[in-house]
Amino acid sequence: MNNLEKKSFYSFLALYLGSSLFFLILSGYWYFNAQKNSLENATYYKLQHLADRVSGLIIHAQMTNTPLILPKAPKHYEYTLIQASKNKKFEKSYFEEEGYKILVSSAPQKHFDIQYVVVKTDEYHNELQQLQILVLFTIVVVFSVIVVISWILSKLFMQPIHEKMNQIEQFIQDISHELNTPITSLKMSSKRAMQKGVYDEKILTNISISTKQLYSIYQSLSYLNFHMPKEEAKLLDLQLILDRTLEFYRELTRAKNITIKINISNAKLKIIETKADLLFSNLLSNAVKYSMPNTTITIILKEGYFSIQDEGIGIAKEKLEDIFGLYKRGSNFLGGFGIGLHIVKQICDEFGIKIDVSSELERGSIFRLSW
Repeated sequence: MNNLEKKSFYSFLALYLGSSLFFLILSGYWYFNAQKNSLENATYYKLQHLADRVSGLIIHAQMTNTPLILPKAPKHYEYTLIQASKNKKFEKSYFEEEGYKILVSSAPQKHFDIQYVVVKTDEYHNELQQLQILVLFTIVVVFSVIVVISWILSKLFMQPIHEKMNQIEQFIQDISHELNTPITSLKMSSKRAMQKGVYDEKILTNISISTKQLYSIYQSLSYLNFHMPKEEAKLLDLQLILDRTLEFYRELTRAKNITIKINISNAKLKIIETKADLLFSNLLSNAVKYSMPNTTITIILKEGYFSIQDEGIGIAKEKLEDIFGLYKRGSNFLGGFGIGLHIVKQICDEFGIKIDVSSELERGSIFRLSW
C-alpha cells in the first residue's frame, strides 16, 4: 500500500476500533452497574433474612420459655447480639465499614434483654471484585475479537480502493507514455522545421499526425471526465461522420502503410454528433493502433449495421469479456490506457446500439455494431 492507502487504512481502523471500544466500555459500565445494584439488593436481603431468623428464634425462645439455640452463620456471614443494657445507639441501620456490609436489626425487641442483632458480611465485596474481573476480562476478549474482525474488514474495505489506486497509477503512467510519443514528435518536427527553414511535407505530416493524436486523447479524457457539452440527439447521416473520421486518420494510416477497405452506404441513427465522432474515432484509432504495417482494415457501414475489421495482434479469448471495462486493455503490447473501448460501450448503451466483438490472436479482431 502507498502512503495514502496506509493513511486511509489506519484511519478507518482507528475510527472503527475507537468507536467499538467506546460502545464496549459503555456497555460494560451499564452491565457492571446493573449487576452491582442487583448484588447490593441480594446482599441486603440475605443480611435481613439472617437477622430476622435470629430475632425470631430469640422471641420464640422467650415466649415458649425454652433454651435459646442460635444458628450457625453461613459462610462469609457473622452476627452479634447487643444487649439493651449497654444502651448502644446506631445512626444507620444499614451501612458499610472496613470492607463489610453491616445491617442492624431491632427485631428482637429486648427479648432476653437483646436490643439489636448486628449482621455483617464480606461476600458483597468479594463478589463485586469477581464481577469487575469478569467484566474487564469480557471487554478484553470481545475487543480482541473486534480487533481481528476490524482488521479483516479494513482489508476488505481497502481492497477495491487499492485496486482503483493501482488502476489510477497505471492510468497516469499510460497517459504519460501515450502523450510522450506525439509530444516528442511535435517537438522534433518543429525543431527540424526551424533548423531547415523550410516546411517540407514529411515534417508537416508528422506535426499533423501528432496533433491529431493529442486531440484524440483529449477528446477521450474529456468524455471520461464528463466535460462533454450537453447536446440533444438528432437523426444523423453516419456516412458523413465516418468519412470525416477516415479523413482525420488518413495520415496516420498512410504512415503505417495500412490499407483502408471500405463498403459504405447511407445509414442514419438518432445520436449526438460529438458522441458519434467519438464512437467511430475510438474504434478506428484502436484498429490502427493494434494493426501491423502493410495490413488492411475493412470497414462496412449500412442501414442498422457497422463493422470494422483489422489484421492486428488480436485479443485473447479470456480477455474478450473484460475489454470494455474502464482501464482494461486487450493487450499490453502497444500501450494505450484502456478507456477507448469503455467509451465505445458507454455510447452504445446510451443510444441502444448492440456491440459484438470476435477476435483471434495474431489474426485480428472485428467489432460489429447493430441498431
